[in-house]
Amino acid sequence: MRAATPYYQKVSHATARKDYFSAYEIEKKKVKALLKDTDKVSVTTDLWKSGQHISYMVVTTHFMDSEWKLQKYTLNFCDVPPPHTGVVICDVLQKCLVEWGIEDKVWTISVDNVSYNDVAVRMLKYNPAYNNSLALHGKLFHVRCCAHILNLLVQDSLSEIVDIIKNVHESVKHLVASESHRLIFSEIAKQLKLPSKKLLLDSALEFKDVFPQYQQRDSSYTYLLSEDDWQKIKEVCSFLEEFNEVTNVISAMVGKMKCKFDKYWNVDCVIEQAKFELDVYLEEGVHICQDDSNFDVLEWWKMNNMKFMILSKIGRDILSIPITTVDSESAFSAGVKIIDPHRASLGAETVQDKEDIQDVILPKRLDP
Repeated sequence: MRAATPYYQKVSHATARKDYFSAYEIEKKKVKALLKDTDKVSVTTDLWKSGQHISYMVVTTHFMDSEWKLQKYTLNFCDVPPPHTGVVICDVLQKCLVEWGIEDKVWTISVDNVSYNDVAVRMLKYNPAYNNSLALHGKLFHVRCCAHILNLLVQDSLSEIVDIIKNVHESVKHLVASESHRLIFSEIAKQLKLPSKKLLLDSALEFKDVFPQYQQRDSSYTYLLSEDDWQKIKEVCSFLEEFNEVTNVISAMVGKMKCKFDKYWNVDCVIEQAKFELDVYLEEGVHICQDDSNFDVLEWWKMNNMKFMILSKIGRDILSIPITTVDSESAFSAGVKIIDPHRASLGAETVQDKEDIQDVILPKRLDP
């Protein structure tokens, strides 16, 4: 380096580490100041076990800033020693919230549907620090991850035909194991004027008439499905199409606005104003989007903030609630890259420091 750049000064490991933590502390203070000016925040949290068999917990906060931009910050990425009970999870989460000064601003927590999360959220809910500030007496506090619920429903559905799915998989393996197998199958499909595509569970339905003829030409093929099996595949695929559509549509949680008004109706004049706003809002009708336009609901509320002063406040709170733990789980994707097979000996504290520095120094602004 000195030959290429005579004025190059080597930076030591200790100096680089010091600079990193110094930058982290500066950015952390900025995030704390931003959170201090925020009335309410929502939190997501999740657990992940690394290849080192160490369990890490990530805590992510979500809120709407003054410009109606949805903000997300990963507050903590720390190891959680066993046992992973609700009490332990509650203590770790509480410690993180206190450290960032938002223990009295959290009004929803989104978690996966596991028993220890139920216990942890229930303990936090009845903590005096939260109990007095929760909306609707805490009815919104515990948000169950919709993606996890959908996944459980899908897995339950697939479990009904697990043997059939196995036969489809074995059929595919049998076909791709030999070039001659693929040629025979493709020739039959052409004769039946079927499309050329990869053989998957849903597309296998299109080739159901090919398999009986293929078996007649290949005696080693022993995975032929019955007509009843094909009917079950058809029903399950139809069922899963609905879940696929729901999964693609989910982007934010919008509750029924009217039932949330009790939270804001503490004074007679506010009640009258809120009722008036709701009447005007409902009378305006539904905004119809053009096919080629992307409707930005946050931008709409920002533009109508002065017109619907109370409704927009409710919208700001409700639209910032995450209905999945996907944002927390995304931190684990980065964790996999940090704790790869070549760096499996990294200490838990080092992993936590690296994740915290990365997520705070490089904050992410969500697109609504």
